[in-house]
Amino acid sequence: MEATSGLPSLRARPIGFAHRGARAHAPENTLEAFALALRLGATGLESDVWLTADGVPVLDHDGVVGRVRRRPIRAVTRAELPPHVPAVAELYEACGDAFELSVDVKDPAAAVPLIDAARAASAAAVGRLWLCHHDHDLLLSWREHDPSVRLVDSTRLKRLSSGAERHAAVLREKGIDAVNLHHSDWTGGLTTLFHRFGVLAFGWDCQFARVLDGLLAMGIDAVYSDHVDRMVEALAGR
Repeated sequence: MEATSGLPSLRARPIGFAHRGARAHAPENTLEAFALALRLGATGLESDVWLTADGVPVLDHDGVVGRVRRRPIRAVTRAELPPHVPAVAELYEACGDAFELSVDVKDPAAAVPLIDAARAASAAAVGRLWLCHHDHDLLLSWREHDPSVRLVDSTRLKRLSSGAERHAAVLREKGIDAVNLHHSDWTGGLTTLFHRFGVLAFGWDCQFARVLDGLLAMGIDAVYSDHVDRMVEALAGR
């Protein structure tokens, strides 16, 4: 990772996303973890969304439940899920709407119900909802459902076959708000390039203070970390 200092982010305050809630501090993807992350100072939460057989969007990492008989979430009803798996509506009921929510849409069928659940919580919640996926057509179709939702291209630098500059131009043309890369992909020059096209730069898997400090010095606009305490301390230092 390139060491730079003092490059500006596009956001006045970069977002600190607690990956799967306060994963390093509580059982991941539970209401306990999400609430704890916010108490520790995270300004955003991150999870993955799946749709149950009866159409309820829920938050879980791999989309499979059961210790002995493993079953995909899409094959079971909400009532059949283990109690630790929260519905999106329950997240908003427990934690309010004053946080950014980044969701990796692993089950595309869950995207529209997710947006509806955010809208039911409040208009502000939809504007703080960041949908992450690598398929641009899917992302844009979800914005058709609600223009307030934010779109994030989740990819890796090695997958940008046309080059970073052309990719940034495509994201601007399509109106996709941000690109999310692994922390090791980012350099100060790369954040500056995407910012030149008005595209926000997000970095994930930021588990150590040196990584967090390095990304923030490059002008990153959001970081994802399991360690909310380290993330909050790094953000406070900026």
